[in-house]
Amino acid sequence: MAEISRLAPRLYQQATEMLSREIRAGALPHGTMVTQMGIAARFGISRAPARRALEDLAAVGLLLRLSSGRYQVQGSAPGGTGGPALSRPQLVAQPGWEMLYPEIEMEVVSRTSFGSWRLNEAQLARHYGVSRTVARDVVARLQNRGLLRKDDSGRWLAPGLTSHHIDELFELRWLLEPVAMEKALPHLPADMLGAMQAELEAAMAPEAERNAALLDRLEHQLHVELLSHCGNDALIRALRLPQSLLIAHHMLYQLTLELFGTEPFLGEHLEIVNRMGTGDLEGAKAALVAHLRISRRRSMLRVEAVRDMIQPDPLAYLERI
Repeated sequence: MAEISRLAPRLYQQATEMLSREIRAGALPHGTMVTQMGIAARFGISRAPARRALEDLAAVGLLLRLSSGRYQVQGSAPGGTGGPALSRPQLVAQPGWEMLYPEIEMEVVSRTSFGSWRLNEAQLARHYGVSRTVARDVVARLQNRGLLRKDDSGRWLAPGLTSHHIDELFELRWLLEPVAMEKALPHLPADMLGAMQAELEAAMAPEAERNAALLDRLEHQLHVELLSHCGNDALIRALRLPQSLLIAHHMLYQLTLELFGTEPFLGEHLEIVNRMGTGDLEGAKAALVAHLRISRRRSMLRVEAVRDMIQPDPLAYLERI
């Protein structure tokens, strides 16, 4: 799979590493009894990450789980005097949704090429060792960006990028985006079209280095930033659902950068921008619709290519349906 953003160690990982060092150094001598509640109180964390830390240490033989639910230290030599007195360390605070979101978005989007998935909010919170409030904030952001919706049973669904779903989203785009473009044109910053034109021309040069980040930015400039000047908040909200495809393209570009040899949308964007710059609004709208119609097929080809390239690992909070 595409590399995803790295997060600071989760709370259970921080606790696991600290306890492992203490056991190996003898600060927690052989035979010492530890419990979930004791570890949670010591590190100032909830019982869920404390339990996960103890389970991981037991799995590598540093702790022995007893029938009482307590754990006994196994790592340092019996009869040792032990190390220095233990401090009460302050672990890094639980990450807010903003820190978790990029990873979770990529995990969800990378799987929609293979079908639809059901997201379990409680499992999401448990997986990352965060509160339900943090998990709920992540889910709300995924919904806001058009990546999740409620199914008929009220459960969270990440719809797969099937041919039918892609057709529906692109049809919405070629109906709504020309309207937003017409409304945005009188309100664009004076230098915006010229800057877009220069950047597109530079990206199309034979010697240009085109990467996924560049393509992402150029897509965002035309289809999000420019249209955001339309002055109609309801229209902008309506565009968020079909523009979830742009989020999927973030992953698709990383994996299929060379699929078409050169990137054909660059010339199509340039034509749209040039027509807007000369005041040819009807020509720009027609070019935008033509671009979106042909992009639909290219998106489907990218999705099909990705299906042959990666196999996502199982995640407790995502269930394929």
